[in-house]
Amino acid sequence: MRNYEVLYILNPNLEEEAVDAAVTRYEETITKSGGTITKTDKWGKKRLAYEIKDLFEGFYVLTTFQAPNEASQELDRLMRIADEVLRHLIVKLDEE
Repeated sequence: MRNYEVLYILNPNLEEEAVDAAVTRYEETITKSGGTITKTDKWGKKRLAYEIKDLFEGFYVLTTFQAPNEASQELDRLMRIADEVLRHLIVKLDEE
């Protein structure tokens, strides 16, 4: 199991229930692949550094988790095709 961190930006026009559903869906993807969620922080709406899809704000979410490599690949695949995700970045954390 490796330690990962994923930061993703959701469309700011989503309702609160839709944001919660998206976060839950991505967490379930990790747990179904044999991983465990360490921490999830919803940062809320923040101004973007540059315009993405005619939007100037995004809803930021940071999740730290432990999972096998396959789980991070599946999470990346799902986030690439999801319409509600503006940007995402999955980082493997150092082993300490």
